[in-house]
Amino acid sequence: MKRILEVLILLPLAIVGIALAVANRQAVTVSFDPFSSTKAGAVEAPLFVVLIAAIVIGVLVGGFFTWLSQGRHRRALRESQAEAARLRSQIGHS
Repeated sequence: MKRILEVLILLPLAIVGIALAVANRQAVTVSFDPFSSTKAGAVEAPLFVVLIAAIVIGVLVGGFFTWLSQGRHRRALRESQAEAARLRSQIGHS
């Protein structure tokens, strides 16, 4: 059931993404220096490449910060598992 839902959601998204990529093949200039009027530090690439790169970077940055924010939960889990192991060993020795 979960696999069917994944296909029903991801397939239309993939079709829309491919359609956008095909429709947006024109080159755009991306400047990494907002204060310069020259093209130094600028990259020219197809629009769909810029959009896909922005999405990938956003997912990676979001995942990294989510991982950082969940650190206290991972630490609490490790401490709980260590305590459970310690208690099990005490029960086994009794």
